[in-house]
Amino acid sequence: MEKKLIMCLSIVMCWLVVTAVDAIETPRYTVIRSESDFQIRLYSESTWMSAPVLPATSFDNSTKTGFHRLYEYIHGDNLSSSKLAFTAPVLTSMPSSGDGYVVRMYLSARFQGKPPPPNQELKLQVEKWKPQCMAVRTFSGFATDDNINKEIEALINSVNRRGEDGRSSGTIQDKGSYTIAQYNGSSHNTGRVNEVWIQVSGLFSEGCPPSQ
Repeated sequence: MEKKLIMCLSIVMCWLVVTAVDAIETPRYTVIRSESDFQIRLYSESTWMSAPVLPATSFDNSTKTGFHRLYEYIHGDNLSSSKLAFTAPVLTSMPSSGDGYVVRMYLSARFQGKPPPPNQELKLQVEKWKPQCMAVRTFSGFATDDNINKEIEALINSVNRRGEDGRSSGTIQDKGSYTIAQYNGSSHNTGRVNEVWIQVSGLFSEGCPPSQ
């Protein structure tokens, strides 16, 4: 148990060091609408490595468990023993089925086309994302089980309110499915950046693809 704790702390500290670097690679997107409390972003096609966490536990524990497996992967625990660069953000998603969380890491440009296959024991999956539009709300501090539901509800209410005012910001695809994006390691105490992502559709004239 003590060895596992030390390993987890080491991983978190490595994430902290890397996320402090300004040049860290992030997924490409275009802001197609900006409101006072959220944005609509069109994300480009991208490739992610995902770590399903089953059975469903807490948001905090699932993020740590999934990130540990992704950390092992990018540090050479893959079939070509390749080292991959850290990227941001780390995503933790809850599908509407509620079956469990999925933790994801964006793959850098070098490996977007053909990432090295993960070793089987890590139970990771490569995901190819088509272009899609996301409603995004930014919040500070630590993303935890205690505050993420408040941020999710705030984003849903903001998108719905714009529709009621006749200024549609798209239609939420699935109110039960959301993603929390974290840009900083857990020891980064100031200037933290987190986001809620919820997929939206209906803004065809602004470049959003049809619902998938």
